[in-house]
Amino acid sequence: MAVDEKTASMLETESADSPAVDLSWLDLNQTWGMQAKPGKRGLTLDEINIGPYGPPGDESDELTVRARGAAKREGVPRIGYYLSKKSDVWSKNATLLYEEAVQRQWSSATDIPWETLEPLPDEIERAMCQLCTFLTEVEFIAGDTPAQWIPRISNEHFETKMFLCSQVMDEARHLDVFRKRALANGGGLLQASPTSSLRTIIDARDFTEMSAIMHVQAEGFIQSMFRMGELIAQNEAEKRIFRLCAQDESRHLGFGVMHLKYVLETEPERREEIHSYLDESETADPETGTFGIQVAESLIILLGGGKKNSDEGFNKFMALRKRQVQEYIHRLDVAGLDDRRERMDPVMRMALEV
Repeated sequence: MAVDEKTASMLETESADSPAVDLSWLDLNQTWGMQAKPGKRGLTLDEINIGPYGPPGDESDELTVRARGAAKREGVPRIGYYLSKKSDVWSKNATLLYEEAVQRQWSSATDIPWETLEPLPDEIERAMCQLCTFLTEVEFIAGDTPAQWIPRISNEHFETKMFLCSQVMDEARHLDVFRKRALANGGGLLQASPTSSLRTIIDARDFTEMSAIMHVQAEGFIQSMFRMGELIAQNEAEKRIFRLCAQDESRHLGFGVMHLKYVLETEPERREEIHSYLDESETADPETGTFGIQVAESLIILLGGGKKNSDEGFNKFMALRKRQVQEYIHRLDVAGLDDRRERMDPVMRMALEV
């Protein structure tokens, strides 16, 4: 087939200029020869936080996708991050908590002895299913909330971002395991919770507001209940569920307490602001408190071993409420908000007097 002159001209390559080869990146040697070495716990995030790769200062203007420690380049567009200030998101234990989260993952499918489930009296099964319905809802919010903050945080603070990613995975596993428990023994999900406090958590407009309400207060209340799992559980499967969930929840509380502590130490002028967040969250559900009436009643039945033992169950339930508030106050004391008791919601403070 003959090729016309126009096509032949288009096929000529002699005049095509090859792009210049730029190998300047080969000359970058800002940390060449610096080695991160494994420690007692392996090559953790703490071991690679060396030299320019270590934590940033209090202020950072990095709002691009540049990884911390990489050489900067001009003309890179911002990615949409806006939380670049260290005190906005920092927690000194984020690296340790992330490493622990990675090492202590568990499976709701294979690490729970589901074979230990046996038929229970209807009122006990219904009470457990109602509790699991509530906890499934709680864990949805506990995963959705940190997830929406991850893309807002500068890559300069990747430790916080990685910890929040691990929390999302934890919460996914929790809602998974409580949903499975509700369905595994012939019960099922029951009535949805009326509490508005969950919306208070996800509607938080500031990271510290979110962390104080969710990590320090709300998850702390749930953690206190998980620790009473031996009293609530009816079999080894349920005991294992509460133990493993409590193990995970401890990390979330640890992050929140240390973040709040860092904020109060570096920006003490925010003290009243943080109090205002807790003022709102403590009174979010003036009629039902932490639990809706169905959940409170289900806990009373489980703690008492049935409706016939409601007095005993109620006394144990009030002990749980007291423990929740005591541990909440202790976490705030550790964080440096030791004047919270004086302005705590009166209804919540009553639990301490029981």
